Amino acid sequence: MMPLAPLLKAALRPAIDYALPPRCPGCGAIVGEDFAFCLTCWSGMTFLGEPCCARCGLPFPHEMEAGAECGACLADPPPWDSARAVLAYGDVARTVALRLKYGRRIGLARLIARQMLRHVGAVGDGAPPLIVPVPLHRWRLWGRGFNQSALIADHLGRLTGWPVDRRGLRRVRRTQPLRGMNPAQRARAVRGAFALADGHGMQGRRVLLIDDVHTSGATAAACALVLRRGGAADVRLLCWARALPDGDAP
Repeated sequence: MMPLAPLLKAALRPAIDYALPPRCPGCGAIVGEDFAFCLTCWSGMTFLGEPCCARCGLPFPHEMEAGAECGACLADPPPWDSARAVLAYGDVARTVALRLKYGRRIGLARLIARQMLRHVGAVGDGAPPLIVPVPLHRWRLWGRGFNQSALIADHLGRLTGWPVDRRGLRRVRRTQPLRGMNPAQRARAVRGAFALADGHGMQGRRVLLIDDVHTSGATAAACALVLRRGGAADVRLLCWARALPDGDAP
């Protein structure tokens, strides 16, 4: 016998959709189902993937050999093993990120996690990766009420069945907003801002580091360094959107 809750939800769905029709997360237009984008927003989104730099995920203009890295990564390798993002940072990606972070549309975290699934890869041999969100400082967390990266990580954990550690990586020093800083200033601002909590060693673990937006990579790099020093064997960064060199930056 089917549980009562799904039956009730199915029975009430037409009335709910009539009173509160699903809307596009990007522009608010009425769409056919929850968390679906309208055609205009979908057409304006630039999805990222292969071919790209094996380390930082920067798009390549044409196919390259497996494991090829961009010139910047060859010259100065970042502290993560790979970085990927769902979208190039643009109007729609920005709107979704801001509505989640400042508009308290926390349901968008599930949409982002679902879109991230194509980048998580297979588990392979051994224990599954540990999903770790980029943390907020406690004062900012108290003011906002939630950490958007942690919400995304929780949904991704449920979708993959992989463990989530929300407390192992801590932001121990409050930093100024990085908006408007150049890459060198951002790197200085986050230096020493993160640490591992007592009892949360990462020895031999594979870590999937989750953030909402990848701009200069300074915050993610600082987190990856701490995870590496804590013994992580592999650190992969996964974000909702990343700013491309010639695109807008948040």
